[in-house]
Amino acid sequence: MSKVCQITGKRPISGNNVSHSNNKTKRRFYPNLKTKKFYIPSEDKWITLKLSAKAIRIISKKGIEAALKEARQKGFLKK
Repeated sequence: MSKVCQITGKRPISGNNVSHSNNKTKRRFYPNLKTKKFYIPSEDKWITLKLSAKAIRIISKKGIEAALKEARQKGFLKK
């Protein structure tokens, strides 16, 4: 499974490791992803989402249904 948040769309970005001697080598910065299950009362079912820490805060603030609706509109979530 890819390393992309299903609510915010955050993905890995690239950058450099920089050594003490200032040598630069490519690396990737990954989002802080967690797998969480949520209950959706309107559909009467549980769903599992791969979320960034920021997305978990968004769901706590807005609610799961509003966050899912917004993610579908932005194209981060299928269905």
